[in-house]
Amino acid sequence: METVVVQKYNLDEEQEKKEIVRHYRALLRALKPRLKKGDRELVRTAFEMAADAHKEMRRKSGEPYILHPLAVSQICVEEIGLGVRSAICALLHDTVEDTEVTLEDVAREFGSEIAHIVDGLTKISTVIDSSTSTAQAENFKKILLTLADDPRVILIKLADRLHNMRTLDSMSREKQLKIASETVFIYAPLAHRLGLYNIKSEMEDLAMKYTEQQTYREIARRLKETKRERTRYINEFIKPIKEVLQEEGFEFEIYGRPKSIHSIHNKIKTKGVAFEEVYDLFAIRIILDSALDKEKADCWKVYSIITDFYHPSPERTRDWLSNPKSNGYEALHVTVMGPSGKWVEVQIRSKRMNDYAEKGVAAHWRYKEGSPNPQQESKFDQWFTQIREILNNPDSNTLDFLADFKSNLFTEEIYVYTPKGDLKILPVNSTALDFAYSIHSAVGNKCIGAKVNYKLVPLSHKLRSGDQVEIITSNKQKPSEDWLNFVLTAKAKSKIKDALKEEKRKVAMDGKATLERKLDHMKISTSQHNISELVQFYKQPSPLDLYYQIAVKNIDLKELKQFSILGDKLEPPKPVKIPEHVPEEHVKHSLPSKKDAELIIFGESSDKIAYKLANCCRPIPGDDVFGFITASEGLKIHRTNCPNAAQLLANYGHRVVKTKWVKNREISFLTGLRIIGMDDVGVIHKITNIISGELKINISALSIESKEGLFEGLIKVYVHDKEELDELVERLKKLDGIQSIQRLEES
Repeated sequence: METVVVQKYNLDEEQEKKEIVRHYRALLRALKPRLKKGDRELVRTAFEMAADAHKEMRRKSGEPYILHPLAVSQICVEEIGLGVRSAICALLHDTVEDTEVTLEDVAREFGSEIAHIVDGLTKISTVIDSSTSTAQAENFKKILLTLADDPRVILIKLADRLHNMRTLDSMSREKQLKIASETVFIYAPLAHRLGLYNIKSEMEDLAMKYTEQQTYREIARRLKETKRERTRYINEFIKPIKEVLQEEGFEFEIYGRPKSIHSIHNKIKTKGVAFEEVYDLFAIRIILDSALDKEKADCWKVYSIITDFYHPSPERTRDWLSNPKSNGYEALHVTVMGPSGKWVEVQIRSKRMNDYAEKGVAAHWRYKEGSPNPQQESKFDQWFTQIREILNNPDSNTLDFLADFKSNLFTEEIYVYTPKGDLKILPVNSTALDFAYSIHSAVGNKCIGAKVNYKLVPLSHKLRSGDQVEIITSNKQKPSEDWLNFVLTAKAKSKIKDALKEEKRKVAMDGKATLERKLDHMKISTSQHNISELVQFYKQPSPLDLYYQIAVKNIDLKELKQFSILGDKLEPPKPVKIPEHVPEEHVKHSLPSKKDAELIIFGESSDKIAYKLANCCRPIPGDDVFGFITASEGLKIHRTNCPNAAQLLANYGHRVVKTKWVKNREISFLTGLRIIGMDDVGVIHKITNIISGELKINISALSIESKEGLFEGLIKVYVHDKEELDELVERLKKLDGIQSIQRLEES
């Protein structure tokens, strides 16, 4: 297996100075078109302040720390399109947190606006590593609060994260996993939502480089091998279109660019196809230099020229000219059948649209003064309003909030209309109830049904683009728990939870009165100490839940007799105080299981520990894995590409244990394969012959379904490690008529 070689850092002091000056000059060159009178001096002052503050500090790679703020600043200017003030903030982004420089120093030197942004960046960073399970989610909430306040804070934070991802090689394996997972879980969706597609794609690719190393390297190798062939094909495809566009007098750029490794991998996974069969490994981009009032007409004209040469696929045409995405993206996408029967995606946009597509929210702010398109402007502003609305709810459970909000970051949108013809943009798979809440929370809470295109539908009816929706309400209606099972938007979920909580609070007040009477009768006060003792004794998450359970008669308080009373304090009966689970620091001493304790070494020591393999991904020796300390089941082992890995690593990094396999050929692990192929005579015999006969692997279960000339087989086998499984897959792929083989996530 190929290994990543990390270059040793070996510059002397003189070379270091030259390197720092080179980066500083590159930043000034990037800023040149933006520099107004006095700006160059301000940038110089910021650079000197940062260089002096960080002069004793080095990065993990060994290089001077100042190279990091310089790189972040350059990403802000060149790749996000921010200006001089943002570049200054980026240079200073770590000073207040990590050095002697104070916020007052920054404000005195550069004014309150820059100090405010640096303060926002400091607040985001200071909460990251904490032992509470919701630390990451709380951190994310803070990020969003600053985003709603001044979007430059989050744009600089994204640049900071991108540079950290680009220089992740010198970090330890656990740090790489944690940072990569956090990036894919929070920062890539944010970049997507803010219209920064290039940054989002690079973040996903870099995260995959560390979480799924083998797959990443394999796809990167294949892309490199097919580069020449791809370039030849792109040139052949472009030639006739280019000629006609020149004849028609268009000013344009046309080029092909490869899709990201992450998106190619997703296609392979979701479509179950081999690399060679992923038809859109690249997209052709046509960027027109058109006047604002002619943009749309020109894009459609180019569409018509392309479809004169190549047949379009109607269901893969996307018109984001008439209805831009809610992150401001405008373009016309068409997929056509190119030479040699290959599908090719073509993206048509104007220079202005391309600026939005690459610089997202930053371009939005640049165009905002005298905005030619008020609809465009309101898209971002609506979204920021929505963020404020969700964040201003102090009761929401932070992890719930994060899950709900994240689901809204990545989803594609649908466009639906009110009876008056007003347009509402919702995520794909939104229901009639989501639509009701998008109008107003009071409409959602009282919604009993809807008419979609004049037909009566239930609340859970999924909407499609173009639907016209009329909401029917009743004053007797109240939100119910099962509504949470089908609404999709964060706003609807948080409003339903609020209403349910309010309802629960009313019921809980009866329970509180019952408890107060009982304690009063026992001549004990309802002090905070006594209530928290009861909450712990009855294993309730909060006093509100305790009152509620008393009110609905799930707790009848007869156990109060077992409590001792010391002065005015309740003391719980002794036996109940046995701890339920082993604290994290004592996990090492749990009993090793005979079956498989010697398979894994944790941390730096070789202590043998009991653990379980996670059912969500069923790891086997040789897989990239990490250990995770659960609250109730001790240590669980997950694959780094497990569907739940990103969330666990991003939100609970402090519970992750370093893990690696040691060889043990005595123990077999159950894993599964899904095989799809031609339903040929004797094919099953050939498969079982390779597994049992040639490789001597035990089969645990085998089921085959044949349908219209194809078969799908699910095979569960016992293997010793990943090498053995990989060899089995390679041997099976060589059989005639086998179309695809996938490892089952669960076995």
